[in-house]
Amino acid sequence: MTCASCAARIEKKLNRLDGVTATVNYATEKAKVSYPATLTPDDLVGVVEATGYTATVPPPAYSDGEPPTATASDDRDIEAAGWWQRLVISAVLTVPVLALSMIPAVQFDNWQWISLTLASPVVVWGAWPFHRAAVTNARHGAATMDTLISVGVSAAWLWSLWALLFTHAGMTGMRMPFDLFPDADAGVHIYLEVAAAVTTFIIAGRYFEARAKRQSGAALRALLDMGAKDVAVLRDGGEVRIPAHQLAVGDRFVVRPGEKVATDGVVEAGTSAVDASMLTGEPVPVEVGPGDPVVGATINAGGRLVVAATRVGADTQLAQMARLVEDAQNGKAQVQRLADRVSAVFVPVVIGLSLLTLAGWLLTGHSVTAAFTAAVAVLIIACPCALGLATPTALLVGTGRGAQLGVLIKGPEVLESTRVVDTIVLDKTGTVTTGRMELAEAIPADGVDAENLLRLVGAVEHASEHPVGQAIAAGARARLGERLPDVEGFASTQGLGVAGVVDGHAVVAGRPGWLAQEWSQPLDAHLIEAVQIAEQQGRTVIAIGWDGAARGVVVVSDTIKPTSAQAVAELKQLGLRPVLLTGDNERAARAVAAAVGIDEVIAEVLPAEKVAVVERLQREGRTVAMVGDGVNDAAALATSDLGIAMGTGTDVAIEASDLTLVRGDLRAAVDAIRLSRRTLRTIKGNLFWAFAYNVAALPLAALGLLNPLIAGAAMAFSSVFVVSNSLRLRRFQAVSTSSSPHPDAGQDHAVTRVSSRKAER
Repeated sequence: MTCASCAARIEKKLNRLDGVTATVNYATEKAKVSYPATLTPDDLVGVVEATGYTATVPPPAYSDGEPPTATASDDRDIEAAGWWQRLVISAVLTVPVLALSMIPAVQFDNWQWISLTLASPVVVWGAWPFHRAAVTNARHGAATMDTLISVGVSAAWLWSLWALLFTHAGMTGMRMPFDLFPDADAGVHIYLEVAAAVTTFIIAGRYFEARAKRQSGAALRALLDMGAKDVAVLRDGGEVRIPAHQLAVGDRFVVRPGEKVATDGVVEAGTSAVDASMLTGEPVPVEVGPGDPVVGATINAGGRLVVAATRVGADTQLAQMARLVEDAQNGKAQVQRLADRVSAVFVPVVIGLSLLTLAGWLLTGHSVTAAFTAAVAVLIIACPCALGLATPTALLVGTGRGAQLGVLIKGPEVLESTRVVDTIVLDKTGTVTTGRMELAEAIPADGVDAENLLRLVGAVEHASEHPVGQAIAAGARARLGERLPDVEGFASTQGLGVAGVVDGHAVVAGRPGWLAQEWSQPLDAHLIEAVQIAEQQGRTVIAIGWDGAARGVVVVSDTIKPTSAQAVAELKQLGLRPVLLTGDNERAARAVAAAVGIDEVIAEVLPAEKVAVVERLQREGRTVAMVGDGVNDAAALATSDLGIAMGTGTDVAIEASDLTLVRGDLRAAVDAIRLSRRTLRTIKGNLFWAFAYNVAALPLAALGLLNPLIAGAAMAFSSVFVVSNSLRLRRFQAVSTSSSPHPDAGQDHAVTRVSSRKAER
């Protein structure tokens, strides 16, 4: 394919087949096709070839255990190198032609024949890809942007050849002035400089386009190249180094300091800090130990680890991320579909307009030279290459940059959704909070040593499997910095508390009411006041007693993530109204909301009721984004206008979402919305430039106010401008690494329902 109208033609042909739904992306050079069982991929390839193009079926990811190859990248390198060779040779030949044609002072006798000698290789060989594509399309009854280029350049060269052979333009001593604007009363002109320079300009545009397409896909290639190439596997008591793609589920492998984790797995032995910044964008290494999961392609920054592989090949998080990014890049936003429709009809319209321009000038009594000049200018200025590149290049760069920052955009339609969202519903547990209970404080009764209180309650709770008990035991160990004593005669009463003997003391720990009623150990006034304060803050209180008396209380709470308050403030700056949604009790929810700056709280809702809450907000006229991480959030994520899943959550939640945040930091949601909005704004800016350029330039060319040489340069520049504008997205910075104000803040807060995407789902 050489332009967007090529992609539109192939897409149209494929979609004519019964049961086929196809999307053809010019920038990625891929077709995403859904087809019935009655067809095969070979049938689809045959349709593409019958349309005048070539196609191959890409190998499946990790086929035969091998990781994806860089074939597409190599092809683009070859493509860019080919255009570079044509550009250099064409430019060397074109510069003397331009000088001779535009500077009368250097025009010697028979200069025009030297110009013909130099310009002809450029027009024939340099422009050969355009001529070949134009002929191929003509055989299939179609016209593309290559047709405009080929016809325009050929017309300028053939006109010049005719003038040199059959008019006084070929005579010795001929001189030709250069006019920026065509002169209606001028005699016969030759346009060799137009034919050569326009070809060179367009070749330059194609070269920069090929380079930009390679750069725009660099993030995805980097993602695929992140994985380890080989790994030390434990077999028969020793280490054997094998290629990483040969790993199987259950294999145990060694990761030394500085090495990459070969695949997703669980740590069996060793402790270390793992740097996951390449995958998540989170700069702080994460401490891992036995039982903790690790992700392939992350780097072991500390000690030696032994890891058991749990997912390999196409099932790993890295492969799934790459697949999500590629699917998003292969899709099309609604704005791109409009551009494709315009491109499909634009070329025939322009050819007709060029012929009308030629006829109009001749019928109004102007010279053939002036009429021809205006007609050629119309052909050359009209090539809507920028239209075809406006959306795909921005989408490529935006989704690739998102992958580097740990934000996965599932499809281009998501971009439109982020622009109109005005309310963001945040699940509490695991999203705003860590989802893990932690020991907040220990309050001893009068005359009781706080450290002794922690030792005894930590010891008795250590034997419990309850999350609250485990949190107390872990907190006690961390604060005391010592091993907890053993417990004897341990007993647990479901939902109430635990009891056991520690260092000769009969210890009980549980609900304050349980200690008072069952063990006759009521709390004193000081401890009762502490319990009331803690419960007002939505925290969980455990009372502790030993040897027949209540000795103190410990307070446990679900800890708020340290970045949640900043994330909520950033969401507000983006014009979003945060809502905290949780199944937890009202007091706990209010305490968390107050701590992070959320005013609207909806608490004590069941999973099924979360969907009802989202639907109610939508009925109120709000466009709702939902952020969640659990199985119980999946239905609400799918119901919302924009579903955002924390990648640290469940696969069900991730599958139901539109955006996936690889790291469990709520600030990533801010990055996702900012990046999506920035990408959409870039797409719209590109399309505006491409449309405005053609709309403004075509009348100028038809009225004879545009020299074909200037037209060719401007057309090539428009494509380079669009691609360069898209590449600016590579400099997008995440909230966590940038303190600069956000240009999206306060913009586009329309209360418009986004229903088409959800209807498709």
